[in-house]
Amino acid sequence: MPVFEYSGKTASGQVVSGVLEAPSKDELIKSLRRQRVIVQKIKKKPKEIHITIGSGVKAVEISRFTRQFAVMIEAGLPLVQCLDIMAGQTTNRIFAKTLADVRDAVSSGSTLANAMAKHKKIFDELYVNMIEAGELGGALETILKRLAEYREKADAIKRKVKGALTYPAIVSVMMVLIAWVMLTFIVPIFAGMFESLGAELPKPTQIVLGISGWFQHYWYVIILTVIGLVVGYKLGKKNKKTKYYMDYVTLRLPIFGPLVRKSAIARFSRTLSTLQQSGVNILDALNITSKTSGNAVLERAIKNAIISISQGETITKPLEESKVFPPMVIQMISVGEKTGNIDEMLSRVADFYDEEVDAAVETLTAMIEPLMTVVMGVVVGGLLIAMYLPMFDIIGKIKG
Repeated sequence: MPVFEYSGKTASGQVVSGVLEAPSKDELIKSLRRQRVIVQKIKKKPKEIHITIGSGVKAVEISRFTRQFAVMIEAGLPLVQCLDIMAGQTTNRIFAKTLADVRDAVSSGSTLANAMAKHKKIFDELYVNMIEAGELGGALETILKRLAEYREKADAIKRKVKGALTYPAIVSVMMVLIAWVMLTFIVPIFAGMFESLGAELPKPTQIVLGISGWFQHYWYVIILTVIGLVVGYKLGKKNKKTKYYMDYVTLRLPIFGPLVRKSAIARFSRTLSTLQQSGVNILDALNITSKTSGNAVLERAIKNAIISISQGETITKPLEESKVFPPMVIQMISVGEKTGNIDEMLSRVADFYDEEVDAAVETLTAMIEPLMTVVMGVVVGGLLIAMYLPMFDIIGKIKG
């Protein structure tokens, strides 16, 4: 449907303008006249082409918008005015356009939830369902506060996990680059020098020279292998069975596994608790939680819990069978289910595991930093020693 930009005046003389969808110019003019708006200028808006990866909007921008939106609604500002202000002040063009579209849809009579549902890449199912619950219950400002709090805590966990993985990633890249420079440029210089001397080389030096020679002739094999691993990983994540086994293995890794597990439990507990507090029924809440879990093992356990509840059984049995949740979490969920306070129990579990993630990140960082330093020292030092060993032998023979 075409999009038109218009400007005009109301019956009281107030100047109004905006962007609206309509089948044609005439239909839009008729629609505005029914709203007692005298159209002075109208033109078709040209289509904008944006090439983006993902949604083009960062999670932190959505969290910031949610918090500011909640404050404005609580202050008593009209919904359309809030969206108009937010669309005007955001620096992200894609997000600004999205908010403008939502504003126009709401001003045309759509509910906020339905307007946001049209932009699934930015406002996910959890977000839309909570907004819908807030609109139906007449407590939109309360729901927005909960949603803002949920997103801020979820973003904090993501930042902590990424922070724990950033250091080893940077050190690993540096180690690979240093090894590549030495094997490609430095080792060949030493190789030419050793050949001119005609001396018998020590075994470590022969191994390094062999690796260097192979690397120079078959460097493309390494590049193709890396590309193959990346493509294979992405394709594996798209296949449900492969993704399940990949996530299963990740949860059982000796160092990163516990961090991933605690992060997944915190996200599950926080999401389900927030949805339950917002008035979303347990089956819908579990269905949304399964889609936002980020882990196939956890997702399967949640879906089994949905089947269990549908058959009149408890939520705890399928969660226990997944082997993801510790006994303490299962017991707290069970108590919450029996007492009717499952949202409160899940909130406590989420708070506890937020702290556990903090502790796990600190422990992981404390373990990885010295470990990566040692590994880097062994790799670089080993290459240097292998190159200098023949020199020590030659110097020894000259002195002898």
